[in-house]
Amino acid sequence: MNLNDTDFQLFAVPATFAQDRATLDARWKELQREAHPDRFAAQGPAAQRIAMQWSVRINEAYQRLKNPIKRATYLCELHGAGIQAHTNTAMPPEFLMQQMAWREELDDAADAAALDSLRAEVEAGRAQALSTLDWLIDEKGDYPEAARQVRALMFIERFAEDIEAKADQWGQ
Repeated sequence: MNLNDTDFQLFAVPATFAQDRATLDARWKELQREAHPDRFAAQGPAAQRIAMQWSVRINEAYQRLKNPIKRATYLCELHGAGIQAHTNTAMPPEFLMQQMAWREELDDAADAAALDSLRAEVEAGRAQALSTLDWLIDEKGDYPEAARQVRALMFIERFAEDIEAKADQWGQ
């Protein structure tokens, strides 16, 4: 293992958006076994500290690779297209209109059925955004456009959290 390896190299998987979760899970367990600090107890505290650093590095890589938004963000950054989520919030007008319509639906939702309908619509939007990311990254290699799509997906994810917060207020 090399500390300078990308997460994909560390996990021995292709540097693509599409990933097999079972493969990532199995590789994570394998890497954790290899780097577990207890395996280095006989080699002293310095070796255990290094093993602990490796364990942290493995966990961080796993968290990035298993999460589609984090994985897409990482791939964009590796290819020079930073997400800039805090400084670049520009979105296409049609996306902003969709966000406004969803927000109004959430504000107007008066019962569980309305929330469920909105939740399904937002989930469909999320699925479409993920599919678009897959195409932009793995098929087209358009990382600047993928970065814009990641920012849009971040909006969708935050809105989905707002739906769940309202559902929680209602005790659903």
